[in-house]
Amino acid sequence: MKRIVEFMKRNYKVILLVTALSAILWSFVPSEKKEDPEKDKLLLELLTFVLEKGHYSPVELNDDFSKKVYSKYLNNIDPTKRFFLQSDIDEFSKYETQIDDMIKNKDLTFFNLTNSRLLKRMKESRAIYEEILDKPFDFKINESINVDYEKLPFSKNKSELVDRWRKQLKLSALSSITDKEQLEEDKKKNDAKYEVKSFETLEKEVRENSLKSLNEYFDFIEKELERDDWFAIFLNSIVERFDPHTFYFSPDDKEKFDVSMSGTFQGIGARLQKKESGVEVSELISGGPAWRGKELEAGDLILKVAQGKEEPLDIAGMRLDDVVKKIKGPKGTEVRLTVKKVDGTIKVISIIRDEVETEETFAKSSVVEKDGKKYGIIYLPKFYISFENKENRDAFKDVAAEIEKLKAQNIDGLVMDLRDNGGGSLETVVKMVGLFIPEGPIVQVKAPGRNPEILPDPDKRVQYDGPLVVMINNFSASASEIFAAAIQDYKRGIVVGSKHSYGKGTVQNMIDLNQFIRGNSYGDLGALKTTIQKFYRINGGSTQKEGVKSDIVFPDRFAYLDMGERDEESALPWDKIEPAKYQPLNINYDNVIANSKKRIAANPTFNLIDENAKWIFERKDENDFSLNLNEFNKEIAVADEKIKKFKAISDYKNKYQFTSLPDEVALFEKDTLLKQKRERWHEDMQKDIYMEETLNVISDIKLLTKAKGFTQKLSMN
Repeated sequence: MKRIVEFMKRNYKVILLVTALSAILWSFVPSEKKEDPEKDKLLLELLTFVLEKGHYSPVELNDDFSKKVYSKYLNNIDPTKRFFLQSDIDEFSKYETQIDDMIKNKDLTFFNLTNSRLLKRMKESRAIYEEILDKPFDFKINESINVDYEKLPFSKNKSELVDRWRKQLKLSALSSITDKEQLEEDKKKNDAKYEVKSFETLEKEVRENSLKSLNEYFDFIEKELERDDWFAIFLNSIVERFDPHTFYFSPDDKEKFDVSMSGTFQGIGARLQKKESGVEVSELISGGPAWRGKELEAGDLILKVAQGKEEPLDIAGMRLDDVVKKIKGPKGTEVRLTVKKVDGTIKVISIIRDEVETEETFAKSSVVEKDGKKYGIIYLPKFYISFENKENRDAFKDVAAEIEKLKAQNIDGLVMDLRDNGGGSLETVVKMVGLFIPEGPIVQVKAPGRNPEILPDPDKRVQYDGPLVVMINNFSASASEIFAAAIQDYKRGIVVGSKHSYGKGTVQNMIDLNQFIRGNSYGDLGALKTTIQKFYRINGGSTQKEGVKSDIVFPDRFAYLDMGERDEESALPWDKIEPAKYQPLNINYDNVIANSKKRIAANPTFNLIDENAKWIFERKDENDFSLNLNEFNKEIAVADEKIKKFKAISDYKNKYQFTSLPDEVALFEKDTLLKQKRERWHEDMQKDIYMEETLNVISDIKLLTKAKGFTQKLSMN
């Protein structure tokens, strides 16, 4: 991703767009603050104009587009079809082919109608579930439920809707009761004196818990969500028709996105959650000002918030997002929290806000020994960067630092773990690939109607020249795929993991919508993340839909399912362009790959994982469940037999010991939370058969390159 200034320099369409929008929208300059509907109309006009002029592949707004938006929107707001009646849908249906015209005319009739009806139906739902959960379920009746809600019709009338609610709640209760019965049996096994709770007691507990959960959910809907939140859902039903990665961010969502991308924000470093009793501190972020102060604790209930020496504000009944805004603030400023401690005492806690880093966002490393050799592992959750301040942490700088620390440990090979890495900054991944190759193109980027632009390694220095393995899975996307593809095309290392990565071969840009309005008094309009380019491998192929195919495929539980971009209805198509000029390493990994395939084929746990994947595939279309207790238990028993067999997968443990680097170990004495997190990570890797085979692979690469190291081969490139 790139900032808008950089994008405008590269893409002439946006320059035309800014000019055109300025001319059109200056006529919308309000003389005073408008009501929300006027702001909504402005957003509709802004978004559609930006998309038509700036999107990589604009979609025509016609009746077919309208039908798809209509379907997507209704599914977004009532996915399990437990709110709207068929009579509502009949009323809505006259707009099914008119949404495109309504967008052009800034007509909010459809949204206003569906939103007011949804809120009305939601209020009515309270009475429905409260009455259902007020009395015990009859589990002796022979009846069933189909949970393929996408194919189910809407309820014809109120009684049919009530019955749908009843069956959904009954299925949930059956599942919870069977889980609780198992827990009771386990308690009895561990303690012969323990009195097992009766079925009736468990059933009542489940209904009470369901009632509490539903009340909390509907309280959130009523008290936390505003019209802007609902309208954002409608807007995204429109913009996502252009492609799955085009998305409208409300101001609050944009702020959350920025935090997720940079891993930093200014505040006290506490995670909050809404409870019936109020706003509770759920976790303190390690290293943050609240954590350092040692006064605020998880479980504390926040009653009041004061800015510096100002009078405290009672936050009772306030939306969680609004409470968060009151507590966050610029570095160096004071916030005073009046809290109710777990022991019931009331205390005023003063905290000086500071820069807070969400540690789980950042790269981390570990070392492991195998057959007398030491190997490094770097786990990178995303290609993060701070767009606002390039001096802040970013993934490139952090990975470079981790490599230096690992080299100081004299590692014999490096594993880059990009599993579940959803991507991030294009600039960052290009520089990161440069850590492993001396020079050359990394990725090709193409805007519509333009020749491809080749993005090269900007630094000829090679920071790490040893054996390299890149781990990916179905959820490794975007920048992860650029990294894996470049390493694969240069034959710089081996890519291992799922059959293919996610398949996101597009580049998005965040466009601040406020820049188009002179003297804006509507308030913050948010931003649009839109697809502006496609990226291509240096071999000319696209990763769009296809993803990066692993050199060594590890069996996984999703192996037989269509996952990723290829499963998205509005995904852009796969294509290819001319390859860039590059020189791959003269190295043959065929024996390494063949050895790994033999080990995988002979490994009982991998075979069991493959069997589990086939079982999941076979069950994917099973949508009918009995609501009769005996029949349900029979179905569960059959499934449990299989699950018991597959339990060996989660019980698996390898023989390796993973350890933190010395600089991190030095922090553990003061930061016990960090120590716990690292211990959990190391324990997870001990249970990770994929990591074990990856270590086998990198050991084989080490043997392969023993006679002629990577340093010499890279210099010959």
